Amino acid sequence: MTPLVPTLYLIRHATPDWSRTDIPYDIPPGPPLTLQGEEEAMQLGGFLREAGVKQIYASPLVRAWHTAQIAATLASAPLQQEDNLAEWRNKEEVSSIRARFWPTWEQASALSQQVGPIALITHGGPIAFLLEELGLPTEVIEQHKRQFDRRNPLPPAGVWRATRPNSHLTWDLSLVFAPDKNRKPTLFYV
Repeated sequence: MTPLVPTLYLIRHATPDWSRTDIPYDIPPGPPLTLQGEEEAMQLGGFLREAGVKQIYASPLVRAWHTAQIAATLASAPLQQEDNLAEWRNKEEVSSIRARFWPTWEQASALSQQVGPIALITHGGPIAFLLEELGLPTEVIEQHKRQFDRRNPLPPAGVWRATRPNSHLTWDLSLVFAPDKNRKPTLFYV
């Protein structure tokens, strides 16, 4: 069997309740999703279904996990919690982020060559780190950070696609999905 082109989707969780200042953002459980966040997760699920995602891995923090539950249900894709995809913790060193993200990235990349597209639902800080590690120029990352909330390189429930047709080439990276903010929230229960 010929390996497939690895295709991974780096996804930021949907909109959480940032007004909950009594809950640390970087330690589980973290703030929950808002109704708007649930709507964004539903739109994300439709995108992942159309993209043919075969497996979803998600951070254990409630905003990412709930986003993943909603999206996985709509995409009909298996879901697995992955602690290595957790938020960048306060005072956590870059070397620690690299040590926990790379094994998960490599595992997902290898699986993608066997089964098809894989989605990683995580947080903006780790995604920015990973985009830089994968070769996206710093000025491009900074340009995206100026566009979105909290200096993230993508909006809530936004998606970067990473593909690499040849293992000797760099990753091709592009921002491919952002939820439609004009859609009215719909109640959705998992």
